[in-house]
Amino acid sequence: MLQEFKKFISRGNVIDLAVAVIIGGAFGRIVTSLVDDVLMPVLGIIAGGVNLTALKVVIKEAQGETAELALHYGMFLQTVIDFLIVAFAIFIIIKLINSFKKKEDKKPEAPPAPSKEVVLLEEIRDILREK
Repeated sequence: MLQEFKKFISRGNVIDLAVAVIIGGAFGRIVTSLVDDVLMPVLGIIAGGVNLTALKVVIKEAQGETAELALHYGMFLQTVIDFLIVAFAIFIIIKLINSFKKKEDKKPEAPPAPSKEVVLLEEIRDILREK
C-alpha cells in the first residue's frame, strides 16, 4: 500500500494540482487586495463617498451587551466583485491555453473522399483506357 501511495504522489497530475492550489491561493489574495484596496474605494467615490463595505441593513439595534443584528450587503457586494474578477482572470487564462492547444492540434487534413459521381467517372475512364 505504501508503494501505491508513493506512485500516486509521484504522478505529475498530483504535483501539478498541488502547485495550482498554492498559486491559486496566492492569486486569490492578490485579487482580494485589488478589490479591497483599489476597486472598492473607487466604487465608493463613484457612489458618493460611501464605504461600500460598511453598507448594511440593521434588523435589530444593539441593546446593552447584545450586538446589533444586521445584513452586511456591502461585504457581499465586495465578495461578488472579488469572485467576478477571479472568474474573469481564470476565463482569460483558460482561453489562452486553449488557443495554444488549437495551434498545436492543427494537423493537415486528409482530402475529402471523392463523390460517387467522381468514382464512377474514374471507373469509366479506366475501362475506356483498357479498350
